[in-house]
Amino acid sequence: MEAFRSPIILSCVGLYMFLCIIIGIWALKRTKSTQDFFMAGRDLGIAVTAFAVFSSTLSGFGFVGGPGLVYRMGMSSVWMIVCVIAGFTLSFYLLGKRLRLFAELGNSISLPDVVALRYGAKSTQLMTAIAILLGVLGYLATQILAMSVVLRDILLETSYFSSISLESCLIISCSILVFYSVTGGIVASVYTDLIQGGVMIVAAILVFLTVINTFDGGFTEISSTIYADDPEAIGPWGTLGMIGCLSWFFVFGLGASGQPHVITKMMMNKRIADAKHILPVSATGYILAALLWISIGLAMRALVLSGQHPELAHADAAAPQFLQNYAHPLLAGVVFAGLFAAIMSTADSFLNIGTAAVMHDIPKALGFKKPKNELWWARFTTVLITVFAAVFALYTGDLVAILGAFGWGTFAAAIVPTVAIGFNWKRATPLAANVAIASSLVVNFVIKMFKIALPYGIDVGAFSLITVSYSIPQYLFCFFPAFD
Repeated sequence: MEAFRSPIILSCVGLYMFLCIIIGIWALKRTKSTQDFFMAGRDLGIAVTAFAVFSSTLSGFGFVGGPGLVYRMGMSSVWMIVCVIAGFTLSFYLLGKRLRLFAELGNSISLPDVVALRYGAKSTQLMTAIAILLGVLGYLATQILAMSVVLRDILLETSYFSSISLESCLIISCSILVFYSVTGGIVASVYTDLIQGGVMIVAAILVFLTVINTFDGGFTEISSTIYADDPEAIGPWGTLGMIGCLSWFFVFGLGASGQPHVITKMMMNKRIADAKHILPVSATGYILAALLWISIGLAMRALVLSGQHPELAHADAAAPQFLQNYAHPLLAGVVFAGLFAAIMSTADSFLNIGTAAVMHDIPKALGFKKPKNELWWARFTTVLITVFAAVFALYTGDLVAILGAFGWGTFAAAIVPTVAIGFNWKRATPLAANVAIASSLVVNFVIKMFKIALPYGIDVGAFSLITVSYSIPQYLFCFFPAFD
């Protein structure tokens, strides 16, 4: 079977691409209005919602960027996993019932819609929509870049595409993504999440077992090999250090409540009481799927250090290279197909909320009327956002996980005070929310654009979340009239 490794992997990916077309056509028949396109009609069951939540969180960020970070930093990024799991619990506790209730009361189709209902201010809806749109470009770029990197690694192993470029793979990936997203909207995304979530849980467990069998001594030998090269890499904080890892607690723990592509899914389930059942399913699925994140990163680092594998040209190649060279061909094909499914459905989620911001929230906040064919314009806007994100992904030059962390941090710093705090504290005012969003965006983008290095590896999003999005809004909460 080894002789047919590349054709098997390519066939699995090809079958998945064909499945995307089928799902898109099926979802097209169910998408008859903008509410269907953006909110799936608020008619999802527990299993579909739960898998959509954890799949949207993991996606290409976890399955490509995660192993890449472990390969480069050792155990540092494990703290992301721990913090996200804690973040699930916090998000459902703070927002699970409230978001669904607000969505039903106001017949809302987006998060800024709900924010406008809570604060009674169009300006806050506008600021939230702008923050979402800016964050979408960074995080959507993560998904597009991850998909392109994986597709290129697969095609380079074949005789027909041995010299294909990243740009060509990006065009192919975006073309499929656009068709999938434009036809099916969020309906296509959430139902794909159900399928690929189950596939990735099983595949992650099998990959974990494969990693153990790659070395005679299992994880003991892997740990010893890495320790001999750099003891810090296999230590509890990795090479990033304690302060840098703890800063991820704020971004990925508290910040989980500010991820619109995740918390928007809490507005789609059938019943408000379903939240308590959705949480444990989402958290368990994430824990099991994250086994691939940790195991592949450590294995590839040990394989390179022991001389069994050439040094990787790019850290993001860790997962594709392990699957191409060390996993059973059929398992590699299934994982690659599941990986594309994870990336595609999450990218669709970002396109969905970004399109809602451009087509629905910003015009509504500025007082413009709806266009005559709003659904058509929503699909056209989806194409434009994909193009902008693809260009951003191609020319930033960052790792997949770094792009993802920037997008996550942008969302966290802007939306956590406005939504997670504001929906649970009556003294939160529109002015406070607006200042929180504006100041966090300024801090995030100034540090990113001018490449300002923070001490001790502190994450940009954590810095913004702590110093700006909490201190300034809380000052304003005390000196301006409370929301009644």
